[in-house]
Amino acid sequence: MSDNRVAVVGIGQTQYSAVRGDVSLPGLLREAAYRALADAHMTMDDIDAIVVGKAPDFFEGIMMPETYLAEALGAIGKPLFRVHTAGSVGGSTAVVAASHVQSGVHERVLTIGWQQQSVSEAMWALSFPIPFQQQLVAGAGGYFAPFIREYMRRSGAPEDIGILVALKDRLNALKNPYAHLHEPDITYDSVQESMMLWEPIRYSETCPSSDGAIALVLAGDEAAEASAASSGVNPAWVHGASMRSEPATANGRDQVNPLAGQQCAQDVYAQAGITDPLKQIDMVEMYVPFSWYEPMWLENLGFSPEGEGWKMTQAGATEMGGELPVNCSGGVLSTNPIGASGMIRFGEAAMQVRGQAGDHQVDGARTAVGHAYGGAAQFYAMWVVGAEKP
Repeated sequence: MSDNRVAVVGIGQTQYSAVRGDVSLPGLLREAAYRALADAHMTMDDIDAIVVGKAPDFFEGIMMPETYLAEALGAIGKPLFRVHTAGSVGGSTAVVAASHVQSGVHERVLTIGWQQQSVSEAMWALSFPIPFQQQLVAGAGGYFAPFIREYMRRSGAPEDIGILVALKDRLNALKNPYAHLHEPDITYDSVQESMMLWEPIRYSETCPSSDGAIALVLAGDEAAEASAASSGVNPAWVHGASMRSEPATANGRDQVNPLAGQQCAQDVYAQAGITDPLKQIDMVEMYVPFSWYEPMWLENLGFSPEGEGWKMTQAGATEMGGELPVNCSGGVLSTNPIGASGMIRFGEAAMQVRGQAGDHQVDGARTAVGHAYGGAAQFYAMWVVGAEKP
């Protein structure tokens, strides 16, 4: 971290759904951006630069949308920068936006993450083309399922841990008015009986395909204080931010507990002065597109010893009232506009320490983590935000 502090002073989300047919892509982004600006008590004229991010263009079939979105966002004459790190891009985009303020280059930065999954089919975009590859992998679930099975073998976790995660996150989503999936009738049995898609991943243990966008306004010390004085809402101060990557097919790579994820967590905790994550962090918004990744990431991010993350899930430690609430918004399992999903994790963490999370607010949350991963679990982005200045 540099000497220049940075804080989240504005957060704006769209309504997430399978199809946002009521609005164009530029309109979707403006919806999020203007809500974030209103939350910050700013206008576009106050913004010095814009940083945007979305998932790969072939997910939507729309190439380089930032070229025309610059005008649609009112960014004419302002620096506009696009970030691309596959599914982790929402988190990476927020980290890059924060660095613009930390470096002292800009004082107020607007950052936006989005995706319109309804205009294409990401699962097939992620499937290897026949006849050049064998038809062994269909979508991200087909890729990650063997690693989940390996985690189950190593840890000896009971078969229903994924069911418990999916049930928890979908019930949490009922408290989040923006969430895509609202399933009031969901039960343990309904998750267990849902279709097996990629063994051991069931349909109800899988993230949905969503349309939506989120925007954050980041500000330096002086601008953050001015915004808080105007809005009456305390900033979420960034205590640490980090990104890491590693090759997906490196010889000897641990696909269950990737080194890059461990190093990203270690770096961001060191910046934030965190030596005992389980005791010092009040809640986590973690990137869990398939339910079993909750216990896997609990271990990867240092919240539990290796092989024991599932015990936290089983004991209820990751529920709203647990020792470490995870994904109180419903998480990626309930809302997944891919290019925005990482930034939603970052934004929800900021909402928690600002006391803005409504019915899914964790009482007394002062320090929270936002986490994202992408590609073949090869890109990682995290930040730690707090109610107090670092």
